Amino acid sequence: MIRLATDADLADILVIYNHAIEHTTAVFEYRPQTLDMRREWFRGKHAASIPVFVASEGGRVIGFASYGPFRAWPAYKYSIELSAYVEVSARRRGLGTELVRAVIDDARARDLHVVMAGITADNAISLRLHEKLGFVEVAHIPEVGYKFGKWLDLKLLQLVLDGPAKPIEP
Repeated sequence: MIRLATDADLADILVIYNHAIEHTTAVFEYRPQTLDMRREWFRGKHAASIPVFVASEGGRVIGFASYGPFRAWPAYKYSIELSAYVEVSARRRGLGTELVRAVIDDARARDLHVVMAGITADNAISLRLHEKLGFVEVAHIPEVGYKFGKWLDLKLLQLVLDGPAKPIEP
């Protein structure tokens, strides 16, 4: 089941995120986060009216997804960058796809124009998932990160949406 996250989900979200930090190259971070850090992240999402979606099963969160601004400057206001994470034991069941779809649906509802995904070049599963949903690779940035004793390439994938019909500038 995909739903909006609540404060009660943060401990499960933290476990999933910290696993990604400690065991994968999906997050370009070295140190695990604390529950207080995840609470601050969640408060920031709420303050910005950005949803956090969770996949839950048996009362436990087994995946989550959200997004943020693609870049900080005002002219990027119609573009976002998503992230999605699924617990190891729940992978290969379509949850990542459903979480990314939830972000895409929300972006469409907000009349946004572009959804970006930054994915480590060796993450074939995530690359296939995004391509299946219509994302197209628009950049390959070699050796932009360093983790686990190796240089990491980053691919940027883009999904262009219809909105907004009448974009505005200040």
